[in-house]
Amino acid sequence: MSVPSLKELRTGGKAALARALAAIETEANSSALAKLLDEACANPKGHILGLTGTPGVGKSTLINALIARARTADKTIAVIAVDPSSKATGGALLGDRARMTTDPDDKGVFVRSMAARDRLGGISNETIAAAVLMRALYDRVIVETVGVGQSESDIAGIADTVLLCIQPGAGDSLQFMKAGVMELPDVVAVTKGDLGASARRARADVEGALGLSARGEWHAPVVTITATTGDGLDQLDEAIAGHAAFLAGNHRHEKKLKAQESSWVEEAIKARFGSEGLAAARSLTVKAAGPFSREAALAEVLKRRLFPLTRE
Repeated sequence: MSVPSLKELRTGGKAALARALAAIETEANSSALAKLLDEACANPKGHILGLTGTPGVGKSTLINALIARARTADKTIAVIAVDPSSKATGGALLGDRARMTTDPDDKGVFVRSMAARDRLGGISNETIAAAVLMRALYDRVIVETVGVGQSESDIAGIADTVLLCIQPGAGDSLQFMKAGVMELPDVVAVTKGDLGASARRARADVEGALGLSARGEWHAPVVTITATTGDGLDQLDEAIAGHAAFLAGNHRHEKKLKAQESSWVEEAIKARFGSEGLAAARSLTVKAAGPFSREAALAEVLKRRLFPLTRE
C-alpha cells in the first residue's frame, strides 16, 4: 500500500486520508509512514479536543453538535471515535460513528472509527498516529475515548484540551474524586441540562470536586449544556477557546507538544519492550545525542529501528 505525502493528503481529500489511516493500522515499520508522521508532527495546524466521559453521557450527540457548529463557522473538523475491543474475540463494533450524522460530500468533515485493541487508557497507539496526522490537516480534531476511569487517562497525553462530560445523577463530589479523573479535564461539561435541578446539582458537585483537586495555573470551567437543543454550547465554545488562548501564552503550547512527543516515544518503547526495556533505553548512550532523549528516539524512528506511533 502506497503512503501519500503530507502535500498529497492536503490535496487528495478524504480518499487519500483514508489510505494513510489504513496504512497506520496495517503497515509495520514503514519508512514512508514514519516520514509522513514525523512531517505531520512538525506541522501542527489544528487544535485537538479530547472528549471523554462515561458511556451514555451523550458524547456522540455532543460531537454531532460540535461538527455542525464548526462547519457553520467554516472550520474543518475531523473526528476519531474509539470503540472498545472485545476481550473474547479482539473485534470491535465501531458503532459510535453510526450515531453521527455527517454529509459524505462535505470535504471539511472526516469521521473515523478505531478500535481500542489491547491498550488501556481509552485510546490505542493507532489513535495517536491518526490524531497527529489529522491535526496537520484540519482546524479541529476531536478524539472521543472509549470511556473514562482510573486507567483511561491517556487522552491527556494527546489532546490540547481535555473535555470531560458528566451527566446528572453520576455521583456526588466524593464519588468524582474517587473516580480519579478530576485532575484530567481542562473543561467540564454537565450534559442533559434540560433535566433541571439534577443538572444544577451535578454542576455543583463537579465544581466542589474540582475545588478539592490540586490544580495548576488553569482552573477548569464547568458549563451546563443540552446538546440536542444547543443550550450552553456558546459557553462551551468560549471555555474551549479560553483554554486554547491560555496555552498560546508563555509558549505553553510548544512545551505541551514537546512533552506529548516524548510521552509517545516512551509509551511506544514500554508497549514493545516493557517497563524494564524503557529503563534500559533510558540508560543507553547514543553517540549523537547523549543519554535517552526525544531527539535520539526520533532519529531511531527514521532509521526504522523503532516505530512509536503504531503497535509495532
